[in-house]
Amino acid sequence: MAELDELIHQPLRLKIMAALHAERDADPVEFSRLKAVTQATDGNLGSHLTTLEKAGYVAIAKDFVGKKPRTRVALTPAGRKAFRRHVDYLRAVVEGVDDD
Repeated sequence: MAELDELIHQPLRLKIMAALHAERDADPVEFSRLKAVTQATDGNLGSHLTTLEKAGYVAIAKDFVGKKPRTRVALTPAGRKAFRRHVDYLRAVVEGVDDD
């Protein structure tokens, strides 16, 4: 049975994980794109990314394009697995709810 992942369940982290999962077969997602998709501030996004990185769910790469710093983020295999488990949990909750 799928179970709740407290780290992913937080709304902004769920948005981050969903955005990264949608791009899982592409190049890592740039911080600025992730910020636009999640509608988060720099500090808030950075803080949540650090939490996800410490959990091993995302990998953060920093480099330079010319003289401009660039931060890119991608799901790790553990992050993909955790996200799928969490989505399965949410699906079970939704499908288990009786609308009558």
